Amino acid sequence: MSEPTTSYHLERAWVDGEVRDDVRVEIAGGRFTAVTPESTPSPEATRLDGLTIPGLANAHSHAFHRALRGRTQRGRGTFWTWRDQMYDVAARLDPDTYRELATAVYREMVAAGYTSVGEFHYLHHRPDGTPYDAPNAMREALVEAAAEARIRICLLDTGYLSSGFGAPPEGVQRRYSDGTAARWAERAGAGPAAIHSVRAVPREDLATFRGRTPLHVHLSEQVAENEACVAAYGVTPTRLLHDEGLLGPHTTVVHATHLTDADIALLGATRTNVCLTPTTERDLADGIGPGRRLQDAGARLSIGSDSHAIIDPFEELRGLEMDERLATQQRGHWTAAELMSIGTAHDVLGFDDAGAIAVGRRADLVTIDTATPRTAGTGADEHTAVFAATGADVVSVVSGGVPVERDPGRLGHDLDQIIGRILT
Repeated sequence: MSEPTTSYHLERAWVDGEVRDDVRVEIAGGRFTAVTPESTPSPEATRLDGLTIPGLANAHSHAFHRALRGRTQRGRGTFWTWRDQMYDVAARLDPDTYRELATAVYREMVAAGYTSVGEFHYLHHRPDGTPYDAPNAMREALVEAAAEARIRICLLDTGYLSSGFGAPPEGVQRRYSDGTAARWAERAGAGPAAIHSVRAVPREDLATFRGRTPLHVHLSEQVAENEACVAAYGVTPTRLLHDEGLLGPHTTVVHATHLTDADIALLGATRTNVCLTPTTERDLADGIGPGRRLQDAGARLSIGSDSHAIIDPFEELRGLEMDERLATQQRGHWTAAELMSIGTAHDVLGFDDAGAIAVGRRADLVTIDTATPRTAGTGADEHTAVFAATGADVVSVVSGGVPVERDPGRLGHDLDQIIGRILT
C-alpha cells in the first residue's frame, strides 16, 4: 500500500538557491516527493502564505543554559564569572527536571524555525559524580524531550575528564566526568560524540575520539584556553587537534574565536566544519570569530544558539554579517544566499538529507510572515529572511512532514514555571 500524500501550496519558497512563486510540494513518508514551482493552486493543498524556507539547523546547544537567560546579564563580569552561575544551574538538574526543561527549550527552537539540533551533552551523572542506575538517564531525557517537541536531535555525548589540562574535575564538574576515557567510551557507546575542549580532555586521551562521526569540540573560545594549551603542549588547540588526527569534514569545531593565521589555514585545508554562535559570543564578551576568513580558507560554517541567550536562527545569521562589519568597518561580507546555506547546514549533525526543499529530502518547511512590522516592504525574498525577520515572524513549521503545534503564549508560561521551579 502506498503511503498517503500531503500537499502544500507555498506562496513563495526558497528552492534551488532562489525564491520561486507558487510552489506546490507533495510529501509522503516524511520526505518531499514532488516540488513544482509556478504551479496552479489546488483545493486539496494546504496553503502557506508568506515566504517558506527549509528548516534551519541549530548545530550547537546546551539545553540547560536556557535557565540563565536574563539572569547572568546583570552586572559586569567575564566568561569565567558566567561559568560559575552556569555551574549552579548544572548542579540542580535531575533526569525529570532536565526532560521538562529541555522539552520547552526544544519547543522554543522549533517555534523559531529550527528543525534539527546538535545537543552538546555533558550532564551525565548525579551532582556528586556517581552514575544514575540507568547510566544514560540524562541523555535519554534529552532524546525524549526532542521527540516530544518534534525536533530532530544529534545527541553529542561529550567527554569531560579534567578541569583544565590534567587537573581533576572540581565541584559540579564531577557530574560531567566518567573518570577515564575508556569509561566514557563504554558508557557513551558508538555514535556521535564531542570533546568538551582540549583543556577538559588530556592529550593522551584524544585518540579515543578518532573515527567518531560526527565529532564536535569547543575550540579557542577564550584567549586563556589558547595560552594554557601552548604552555602545556607547545601548540595551539587547533594544531593539537590536527596533530592528533581529529580535524576534517567529520569534525565541527565550535566558536573558533581566537585563531592564529596558521589555525585558520589548518581548519580550511582539512575542510573542518566551524559552528559560530554570534548571540552567545557577544553575550559572553567572547569576541568576534574570523568567519569570513574561515570560509574563504575552505572551512564550512554553521550556526548554533549555544547558551540560548536568544533562540533565533535569523539573529544568528544576521550576526555573522553584522559582527564582521563591526570588526572590519566594511559591509557586505556575506550574501543572503550564503547565509541561507549556512543556516541550513544539517549535514554537520549527520543529517545529510535535510536542509533543502527538494525531492527526496526531509520535508521541513518554515514559513515567515512577510507582512509584519519587521518584514513588510523588504522584498519577501532571502534578504527578508536573513536581514529582517526574527523568530517571532515564523507562522508555520512542518518538521519531517508533520505540522508542529505552535503556541508562544503557552510556551512562555511553561518556561517561566519550569525555570522558576529549578532555580527555587
